Amino acid sequence: MPCAVHRRMRVQRLTCRVLNSHSTDLRSKKQHNAVCQCLLLPLLLLLLLRHQTLLREGFKGLYKGMSAPLATVALFNAVLFASRGQMEVLLAHKDGSPLGLRDQLVAAVGASCAVSLVATPTELLKCRLQAQGCSKTAMQRLVDAGLDPAKHTIYRGPREVARHVLAHEGGPLGLFRGLGATLGRESLGNMAMFGVYELAKQQLVALKGLPSKDQLSFSDLLLAGGLGGTAFWLGCYPLDAIKSKLQVDSYAAPRYSGIWDCGRQVVAAEGVRGLFRGFGPALARSFPANAVCFAVYEATKSVVNGFIS
Repeated sequence: MPCAVHRRMRVQRLTCRVLNSHSTDLRSKKQHNAVCQCLLLPLLLLLLLRHQTLLREGFKGLYKGMSAPLATVALFNAVLFASRGQMEVLLAHKDGSPLGLRDQLVAAVGASCAVSLVATPTELLKCRLQAQGCSKTAMQRLVDAGLDPAKHTIYRGPREVARHVLAHEGGPLGLFRGLGATLGRESLGNMAMFGVYELAKQQLVALKGLPSKDQLSFSDLLLAGGLGGTAFWLGCYPLDAIKSKLQVDSYAAPRYSGIWDCGRQVVAAEGVRGLFRGFGPALARSFPANAVCFAVYEATKSVVNGFIS
């Protein structure tokens, strides 16, 4: 009899372990699925918003003007995170206590100053190509309008844009047209992004009862990074719209005299909605792009720190 009782008790313990393990797996799977949905839904929304571009120019139309930023995306992110890291070192507390939210915002502004020097010329090339559209289509539009394409500038790639700006729009300084608007966008956007990122990590640590932010899982970092990336555009999109208009404005006969004048004219002609044109696609791509960026950055930093220590 005792043997039978012991056997039943062992079976019950094993059953409980299996059920507990299963419930833990379910919670893990639910969390994983939630993060995957946060990553995939914006991508689906972006494709729907770009449906007309797909019909008109094909799949390549989604990547028009992307060769210049693609060539410098590694440099762009390296400057952003390295500059922020250096700012954190400068702002470090003497007692070794962690940086507060205010310190993180100051670090974000410092990093924005550095990254704007990389972003401005890169995005000027991208904006010129995107505003023109396909070179063949642009030439046809000129012909349809009764204009001679030979008398108008048609760009066939970022190198031609750079050569034209260097030769006809003030030399090297011409590549930094829109620097003020870019600096404003990066400062506001990065303060929002890194601020929300840090707050999200703090909330996740509190909710899970973890001893520190270093214990957060990869999926937690994906979620925090995605929320931070979304906050970036929520904080600065009108400035990005103004920057783009300034960078494609005529050099010989400029329409806008500066940031405020450009914003005033856009609002007068199109209303406030004119400052948020293209906001949907930007917001849709920001979550998955920044989720991966932050999570990979944190994982890489952890591995490097492990080797150093």
